Amino acid sequence: MILLSFDIEEFDMPFEYGKTISFEDQLSVSTEGTLRILALLKQHQVKATFYCTANYALNKPDIIAEIVKDGHEIASHGYYHSDFKVEHLRQSKEALENLTSQKVTGYRMARMMPVDEKEIYAAGYMYNSSINPTYLPGRYNNLHRPRTWFYQDQVLQLPSSVTPFVRFPLFWLTFHNLPMVLIKWMCQQTYRKDGYLNLYFHPWEFTDLDQPARFNFPGYVVKNSGEAFVKRINNLIIWGKSKNYIFATTQEFIQKNNK
Repeated sequence: MILLSFDIEEFDMPFEYGKTISFEDQLSVSTEGTLRILALLKQHQVKATFYCTANYALNKPDIIAEIVKDGHEIASHGYYHSDFKVEHLRQSKEALENLTSQKVTGYRMARMMPVDEKEIYAAGYMYNSSINPTYLPGRYNNLHRPRTWFYQDQVLQLPSSVTPFVRFPLFWLTFHNLPMVLIKWMCQQTYRKDGYLNLYFHPWEFTDLDQPARFNFPGYVVKNSGEAFVKRINNLIIWGKSKNYIFATTQEFIQKNNK
């Protein structure tokens, strides 16, 4: 299975690069990208998982309703993207369940940061997808963690996919900066080894990020953003379907593997 997932949050990344952005603009950028994602998924009749912050969802209930209407899974991305308290685990789950009238079983910590699995379990989640099992200076050092899914403290852990050789991350920045032919080759090698791919992106990647005065992002972030990124993910989906790979929500994958 190919598990496409999208982290919907208030777009606060410009703050990391010394820029300010109003809350209204944060919501607007994320919404613009989400609508492009939904159109692309609908075009290919593909289902995915959307990890949403409660803060975004409560301010954009119409977008959440559209995601649910299209048959996608809603999971939690915390209450706020730049603030975390343990009580947010349960609070975000409850807020999303109230909005969607569906059970929320999955969690992903903002920026893939560590989180206490015992607290994840206590808050009522079935799975956690908050591990990038690779080494990235200044961000992750998870070479000691399992590369594929495993259980910890009664919670299923679903790390982001990395290649079986050298643990090269198949995450969002990879899809911006490497040639698609190389990306698809690495995805194929990983799929053959693991039997699935767990890929994550953000709606704001599907908007024009090459605005230095507004965002101040480095070149490796803005490369192939906006329409170019829509085309890249479109290319990925067409390739996956040509290989007869099944696209599914994370919950569908877990149900299959828990049988």
